[in-house]
Amino acid sequence: MRSVQVGAMEIWPLSDGTFRLDGGAMFGVVPKTLWAPRVAVDADNRIPLGLTPLLVRTGGKNVLIDAGIGDKLSPKARTIYCVDQKMSLDRSLAAIGLGADDIDVVLATHLHFDHAGGFTRMIDGRPVPRFRRARHLIRRGEWDDAMAPNERTRASYQPDNYAPLAEASLVDFIDADGEVLPGISVWRTGGHTPHHQVVRFDSEGRTGLFLADLVPTAAHLPDAWGMGYDLAPLETMVAKKHWLRMAVDGEYVIFFEHDPAIQAGRIIVVDGTRRVEPLPD
Repeated sequence: MRSVQVGAMEIWPLSDGTFRLDGGAMFGVVPKTLWAPRVAVDADNRIPLGLTPLLVRTGGKNVLIDAGIGDKLSPKARTIYCVDQKMSLDRSLAAIGLGADDIDVVLATHLHFDHAGGFTRMIDGRPVPRFRRARHLIRRGEWDDAMAPNERTRASYQPDNYAPLAEASLVDFIDADGEVLPGISVWRTGGHTPHHQVVRFDSEGRTGLFLADLVPTAAHLPDAWGMGYDLAPLETMVAKKHWLRMAVDGEYVIFFEHDPAIQAGRIIVVDGTRRVEPLPD
């Protein structure tokens, strides 16, 4: 694990381990004959996925973006999702000399359990905030959807991951696109959830972009390669075209949240096809 410099910002791709989801669900309408050569598939048709929150050090603050799957899942759920946390978020933070109480701000891309699970932990049988000193920045529409899930979204939204934050008065709601901290801005993409957002970093003329579930892995770079989990796949495709075009033209540093091997890189176009170019050492 090493940090990535975006201007004056020091950005650490952390790890909350790995898990697995059904490959067909991860690639939606894309035929398996096309996606299977790009990823490892197990006997249950599941593919490996990373859990890669970001730690941003800027302006004297430690800003955590998403927090992985956490440690509250039942043994049955951990087996279903094949969760492996030899490297957990707590261990990942400790590796760079930080603990939960060193986090000043937590920023959510959205509130699905594999992104917000680490926001809370169990103490004496009840969920409590893990980052007790941190302000938690959450888009208001995403919060409203997560607090009142429907039949389609109920499996992904688990209130124990975020409701305790409001009970502890640790939530600040985001109502619009734009800067939420100096040099850190959020931009609604929709698609995956109605209020899913990407996070952009701007410092000293350089730009980074955390794609979250807009482009969960490097294998999802083609425009039409979206997830079956996306509630509005055409909206995902429109947002993906917009942000990936900007990333190529602006030579952004791209951060992937779920790729098990590639945490960061730049996107280039070779013979009309997007590819990820590793960052120089």
